[in-house]
Amino acid sequence: MPGLAPAPDSAVRRRVVVAGRVQGVWFRESCRREAEALGASGWVRNRSDGTVEAAFEGAQSVVERLVGWCREGPPRARVERVDVTVEEPRGEQGFAVR
Repeated sequence: MPGLAPAPDSAVRRRVVVAGRVQGVWFRESCRREAEALGASGWVRNRSDGTVEAAFEGAQSVVERLVGWCREGPPRARVERVDVTVEEPRGEQGFAVR
């Protein structure tokens, strides 16, 4: 039925854009490690405007944990804002730093 939340273990995808002091602080590598440890697929990259963008795909609980992690980031990061976009899962495999 339309409007129902996905089942907890069904695949979901979220794209995030993280603003603040997030480049040059090991954000991408730390994000990759978190994603791989949790079994998520997707990617993370720096953007020319100084933000970091990532796409997470996997079980809803895993993706939610990664989005939550982005709100803090690694120790040297200073996250000011996280914009989250819901996307359709694409069946990505593995997690890459772009």
